[in-house]
Amino acid sequence: MSILPQHKYSLTTKHHARTRHQPRLPTHIHCSTTTTKPKLNPNSLVVEPRVTPPTPLTANQPQLNDPTLQSTWSHRAWVATGCTTVLVSLTKSAMAAASSHTFVEPILAGLVGYVLADLGSGVYHWAIDNYGSASTPFFGAQIEAFQGHHRWPWTITKRQFANNLHSLARVITFTVLPIDLICNDPVLNGFVGLFSGCIMFSQQFHAWAHGTKSRLPPLVVGLQDAGILVGRAQHGAHHRPPYDNNYCIVSGVWNEFLDDNKVFEAVEMVLFFKFGLRPRSWSEPNSDWAEES
Repeated sequence: MSILPQHKYSLTTKHHARTRHQPRLPTHIHCSTTTTKPKLNPNSLVVEPRVTPPTPLTANQPQLNDPTLQSTWSHRAWVATGCTTVLVSLTKSAMAAASSHTFVEPILAGLVGYVLADLGSGVYHWAIDNYGSASTPFFGAQIEAFQGHHRWPWTITKRQFANNLHSLARVITFTVLPIDLICNDPVLNGFVGLFSGCIMFSQQFHAWAHGTKSRLPPLVVGLQDAGILVGRAQHGAHHRPPYDNNYCIVSGVWNEFLDDNKVFEAVEMVLFFKFGLRPRSWSEPNSDWAEES
C-alpha cells in the first residue's frame, strides 16, 4: 500500500510549527493496493470428492390435538386394504399347504420373511434418516416425518393406528395384491404374507418401542422382552448420540450384526467418495435431528 499526499510539503513537526497561523491546505490521500496472483503448482493440487451437504429439514412442533396425528377415513381404508391383501396371502399359503400336506416349507418361508423384514426396515430407516429432504420425489413426506420424529419422538405414541400405518399399507396393497392374484404357491405366499405383514406393522412396533412399560399391553411387553418385537431399550439407543445405530424396528435382531460390523458406515463411505453424498449422521446432532423437550 502506498500513501501519496498531493502537496509539496513533507508532513513533519517542524513544518507544522512554521505554518500553524496559515490556513491549512486540504489534503487528499489515495490508497492503492496491488495483488500478485500466486502461481499454481500442479504437483500440489488435491482432488477432493464433490460434497453435497445434507439439506436442513424444518418442521413445526406438533400439538397433542394436532389433526396430523389423527386418522382419516382414507387412512383406515388403506390399512383395511393392506391387511386384507396380507391375510389373503397367508390364507392361500395355509390352504395350499393343507391340500399338499407340506407344512414345514411354508412355515420356514414365513420365518425367513419375518427375519428379512427386520433387515428391510433397518435399511429403509437408515436411508431416510440420512439422505434426501422433504422435496425428494416419492419419499419426501416420509423423510420429513422421520426427521420430525427425531425431534419429537413422543409424537409416534400419539398417532392414531391408521394414521401411523396408512403409508406402508398403501405400498403393501399395490405390491402384494398382484401376487395374491397370480400365485398359489404355499411357500411363496407364506414368505410374502409374513414379510409384507411385518413391514406394514413395523411402524406400530416402532410406536410400541417408544411406549412406557406400564402403558403397553402385557402381550406387547412380553413379545418385546422375548426379542420377537423390537425392545424399548434397544430402540432408545437409536435416539441418543451418535444417532447411527439400531435402525431395525421389527424385531431388532439385525441391529447387533449391522452395528458391530459397521455395515451402514461402509455404505456411507462408498456413497460419499463415489457421489459426494454426506449422511446426516456425520454432522448431527443439530436442530433438525436432536430431540426437543
